[in-house]
Amino acid sequence: MANMSDMAAEATAPMSRWELATATLAVGIGLFVFYTSFFGAFETLIQRAVFVALITCLGVLLFPLGAGKSWRPIGAVLDFAAAAFVAISAGYIVVHFERIMVDLPFAEDIDVVLGFGTLLIILEMARRSASFVFPLIVATVVLYALFGDRISGPFGHRGFDIYYLSEVIFLSDRGLWGMLVSIASTTLAAFILFGALLLHTGAGQTFFDLSARAGGKSPGGAAKIATIASGLFGSISGSSVANIATTGNFTIPLMKRLRYPAPFAGAVEAVASTGGQLAPPIMGTAAFVMAELVGVNYWTIAVVAFLPAILFYLGVFSTVHLIARRTSLGAVDQGELPDWHDALNWRRMGPILAGVAGLAFGIVNGNSIQLTACYGMIGIVGAYAVATLTSGGSLKEIVFTLLRALEDGGKGVVIVGILLVAAQVFVAIVNLTGVGVAVTSSILELANGNLVVIALIMAGVCLIAGMGLPTSAAYVLVAAVFAPVLIQQGLDPVTVHLFVLYYAVLSVITPPVCVAVFVAATVAKTNWMEVAGQSLRLGGTAYAIPMLMLIYPGLLLQGSAVEIAMAILSGVGFTLAVAAFFAAQPIFHRHSWVLWLVPVVLLLIPQWPATIAGVLVLVMFWLLSRGQKPQPVPIPVSET
Repeated sequence: MANMSDMAAEATAPMSRWELATATLAVGIGLFVFYTSFFGAFETLIQRAVFVALITCLGVLLFPLGAGKSWRPIGAVLDFAAAAFVAISAGYIVVHFERIMVDLPFAEDIDVVLGFGTLLIILEMARRSASFVFPLIVATVVLYALFGDRISGPFGHRGFDIYYLSEVIFLSDRGLWGMLVSIASTTLAAFILFGALLLHTGAGQTFFDLSARAGGKSPGGAAKIATIASGLFGSISGSSVANIATTGNFTIPLMKRLRYPAPFAGAVEAVASTGGQLAPPIMGTAAFVMAELVGVNYWTIAVVAFLPAILFYLGVFSTVHLIARRTSLGAVDQGELPDWHDALNWRRMGPILAGVAGLAFGIVNGNSIQLTACYGMIGIVGAYAVATLTSGGSLKEIVFTLLRALEDGGKGVVIVGILLVAAQVFVAIVNLTGVGVAVTSSILELANGNLVVIALIMAGVCLIAGMGLPTSAAYVLVAAVFAPVLIQQGLDPVTVHLFVLYYAVLSVITPPVCVAVFVAATVAKTNWMEVAGQSLRLGGTAYAIPMLMLIYPGLLLQGSAVEIAMAILSGVGFTLAVAAFFAAQPIFHRHSWVLWLVPVVLLLIPQWPATIAGVLVLVMFWLLSRGQKPQPVPIPVSET
């Protein structure tokens, strides 16, 4: 983690014109986000159109066409033309927004050109910033809307001409300027900026130091540091890849230096980092989208997601502990651990506590989510300024740090924003064509109404759909088309959407396309397939948590106090039993670890007798397993 002087030096380093333009526009987006969050957004279509134009312009700077190739000059011209085209389209919307909202005009030739031209540019930017998969899916559903009348059977529809599609995509608040774009330009962008400010003011290093003190001295200490640090960091950043790139560069080398197997080290970081998208308060981008799709306040999502997130990290931590204890993975040397006094120094904790206090003030005051985030940002900046000035720092240092935070926050908004613009078009077409209804009917017919079969199909679809897609895109894709299947079975919409989100998030550690695993394997300098295998083992409990939410609604704080108590007891017991199973923790002898499935099965039955029996068996097995001696590490140790 770079210290403040390093960041100040970096901020004052000479920049090329391209870098200066990129940084300036990114800071401008950060300021736009703060201004509209604090003082209020502009008129609906104006806010969204300006936002789309800004992120497209920054997108062509961050992801230039033909970078590093001989034909880059041509790419630069095309990039400039693309940015100018979207800016013109946005300007057209700004000028005509009253007519669009009041008169609901029919599309003309100019609207077709601007609408489909802007859509193509957005899809191209999504391809550059993420992958070709999601843009291809969006393009496919647009073609489906145009030519669906040529399809027979339940998936056919009456078809829509290019002018009507232009009205939906361009001349309404359903397509390019829809509700997901509103979320991206306000709530989501504000929290991305909040996270950037928190991390640039030292929260990342503080989280790491606190994690080191909390878990470093016990067996598998370095792996536990990774688990705790990634959970804390991820609850702010909400990105598995960002987690691995930040905490992983500390924890993976530390684990390898202590002779932990490289695949195990990479897997710990990949799984623990993935959970950051499921941990409040930020939970990644998809949670904000979920709040809008379900029609509830974001804080409702954050509250109900708290217990499942605890179970997620309890499962990872327990599996790590049992494997470490059984295979004699050592603790971190006391001399390498940071001092409690340094970790809890008020100058370091001040911005974190002030940020949390700002959020609490906004929540208690009943403010909007984006204004609440602004209060948190104001608290962070104020506390950081006091801490810096009282420790001998300068005003220049404070300004540079804040500018870098605004720059990183602005850049962080771009990828998410572009993907959500594309996702909004996808949602609009799905609703227009009614394909979601057709899919729901087909799955219900295939499963014959069996809830277990439907849930398993949904889990598989989420994992497959999420492969190679950013979480927000994967979630929107599945939620728009498949979530109604479970909702029609009488399940609570929040439960269903959280179920979908969990499996969309877990797709990043699920082979064969597992982005988090690829990044962790690169940092660990080992084979990604070995990391993937270990990730499935360490994340075994995580795959079961969404099913638990369906069985025990009390885990989402639904039902009576007694039902919630049974859900918590069963959930904790189930998580520990599954962790012991995947850790291959022996009970009587080497192969007796399979018996952990007994309490697992008992705790899946939502009845008090089964819960009590499951907990008693779990406790008995745990007492018996404590006498088992450590075994040699089964995986060859890689070179550090």
